[in-house]
Amino acid sequence: MSHKPYKGAAGGWGALASTAKHIVKSENVAKNIRNLLKTNQDHGFDCPGCAWGEKGNKATFRFCENGAKAVNWEASAKRVDSQFFAAHSVAWLAKQSDYYLEFQGRLAEPVVYQPGSDHYQAISWDEAFQLIAKHLHQLESPDQAEFYTSGRASNEAAFLYQLFVRRYGSNNFPDCSNMCHEASGHALNASIGVGKGTVTIEDFELADAIFLFGQNPGTNHPRMLETLAHATQRGAKVVAFNNLRERGLERFANPQKPREMLSGGASPTTSHYYTPKLGGDMAAVRGVVKILLDRHHQALLHGESVFDQAFIEQHTEGLSSYLIEVEQTHWDFIEQQSGLTKVQLEAVADIYQQSERVIIAWAMGITQHKHSVATINEITNLQLLFGQIGKEGAGLCPVRGHSNVQGDRTMGINEKPSAELLASIEQVFGFTPPRKHGHNVVQALEAMLNGSSKVFIGLGGNILAAAPDTQLIEQALANCELTVSIATKLNRTHVNPGKYSLILPCLGRTDVDMQASGPQKVTVEDSFSMVHASQGLVDESRHNMRSEPAIIAGMANAVLGASPVDWLAYIDNYDRIRDDIERTIPGFEHFNQRLQQPGGFYLGNSARKRLWNTASAKAQFISHALPEDVVPASIRELSDNRIFILQTLRSHDQYNTTIYGFEDRYRGIYNERKILLLNAQDIADLGMKDGDWVDIEALWPDQQQRKVLAFRLIAYDIPLGNAAAYFPEANPLVPLASKGDFSDTPTSKSVAVVVTPCSAPPIISH
Repeated sequence: MSHKPYKGAAGGWGALASTAKHIVKSENVAKNIRNLLKTNQDHGFDCPGCAWGEKGNKATFRFCENGAKAVNWEASAKRVDSQFFAAHSVAWLAKQSDYYLEFQGRLAEPVVYQPGSDHYQAISWDEAFQLIAKHLHQLESPDQAEFYTSGRASNEAAFLYQLFVRRYGSNNFPDCSNMCHEASGHALNASIGVGKGTVTIEDFELADAIFLFGQNPGTNHPRMLETLAHATQRGAKVVAFNNLRERGLERFANPQKPREMLSGGASPTTSHYYTPKLGGDMAAVRGVVKILLDRHHQALLHGESVFDQAFIEQHTEGLSSYLIEVEQTHWDFIEQQSGLTKVQLEAVADIYQQSERVIIAWAMGITQHKHSVATINEITNLQLLFGQIGKEGAGLCPVRGHSNVQGDRTMGINEKPSAELLASIEQVFGFTPPRKHGHNVVQALEAMLNGSSKVFIGLGGNILAAAPDTQLIEQALANCELTVSIATKLNRTHVNPGKYSLILPCLGRTDVDMQASGPQKVTVEDSFSMVHASQGLVDESRHNMRSEPAIIAGMANAVLGASPVDWLAYIDNYDRIRDDIERTIPGFEHFNQRLQQPGGFYLGNSARKRLWNTASAKAQFISHALPEDVVPASIRELSDNRIFILQTLRSHDQYNTTIYGFEDRYRGIYNERKILLLNAQDIADLGMKDGDWVDIEALWPDQQQRKVLAFRLIAYDIPLGNAAAYFPEANPLVPLASKGDFSDTPTSKSVAVVVTPCSAPPIISH
């Protein structure tokens, strides 16, 4: 392991070198260069990485470094087939790293794991579908099965999946959004009547100020860096609140600007940078509101107003109780919890007040706390005070991670479906879907643990590596009578099977999807509610892979037969799926026709039009007290040792649970993933030094020990008392029962831990 602070800008030559390395590593060089030139282009395919949108420009390169990694990773020439599984037992594979498993290549044929064997073996598609049907028919209730969805599934696949499961009789739809932006959807629905962001990509060109909370675009959505750099160049204020110092939030060298590249120059991506304590963002926003409220009171004495009184009176309710909550919040509490001073927050308030158009964006640094919903309500309250919703260049922007996680929810992947959606399904398809709410991720895993759920089907994803409390999730999967994974690559979930297990290999976003009527396209929805087509280009030997829609239709036909839905007829031509989406989901009128528009089409957003789909038809100021402590007293009482608040995060060579390599370049960390970032002063106070090996134990009031061993200490620019480590390595520390209020999202950004010298340091050979 080496740690050498990175001196370059985000992007630049480092990004180009990394992209070239991953092209070579794919063993498919010429074809992947061609693939990258079609990424996010009209008549090409949508990047399988993040959900950041495009401005509609005609740039030659419309991908970022991590998008290139995703494309190259998927379009590997290597194949994993039944011969591979014959040579490698499941027990042996389970001991290998996550990187090793996925690096073996694309899954090439369906395989089955059965009791009495430690190997997956080949199985035909029809036999696989019949095995699924057998297990689902044996259940006492449809609610004994869990139907997980990854955010990479297309709109077409997601629509068929939810239709299949509801016809089967369940609303058990645990999905990846439960673990990331569930808090955003809940908070925004309650405040403004729609669970999506209100801005478009064009609004970033008009904003006077952009506030960023809890996000690291340099790694998680790098195409955003160009947007931020351009904003600062034209004079907008970009204010970052992030627990760590991240290079992408400091400066960016655009690989598409020859002058910048050749001169070694870079553009700033932010104008102001603050590092609040973990969980302190709500207190920081409360402090800004408190300052602006004091100024508003002073302005009223002179017959003026700081707030947008006309907007408040016409469009909102609940202001009085919210302002009382603000006034009753003491400054010493705000400063202590946020880790920021009143002077710092006054400077933030100045920027906000002086800006006519303000966008506030956030990501998982906000959504994975116990009080995440309250924090997003607080952010929304600030925007409502100034009428910063429903006008160009302003609004709210939850930055989604996976490429179609927002589209999957639009298509009905929701354990709490709306009455309108269920009524529409009944009208269009002639059956009565279940009304009872289903399971989210935490509820599904709890049901698998206690044995009340017996079948797990995963449409993409890697639930074992994505979920918290790794040892418990291993047990949950082992308890199942059947686990099914629809996937492109081998991953950790596959080597922790149920009693029976199927791996069903699917086509990826880059692959040609050839059906009876010709090559098919699918659609996705980005963070800005833009829907556009994606059509794969890689036409190598498909071996025995099938598309996600074809796999879902095959399962549904085996389980349910062809009435009242002719599942197999959908697969000849995906236009038929889109025709039924149009009939079922609002906003998709003339779906197939509008899809021909370059760049796709905008679904629209009611709050952007200042139409509030709340009970009172007004936007809501929602009041919450600040949490008494990010770590409750009941947990602090569990240890006499120094307690740290830990967040889990990605490395730069990682996207979600996929590990592309071992470089976290922007943080200067190489060749090691079991690391713990701490403030240098905290390391000294522990009587340790940079580079020491430590064990980390989580604190939670139950009988489960949650401990990881032999992590390397790295001194980093992070607030005192805070810590950071990569997931999935640190996931065993996150209690399944520790979840967000109202959202049930695991609290992966606020885990109470103690750090002790390593009980058995690894022996390093030189």
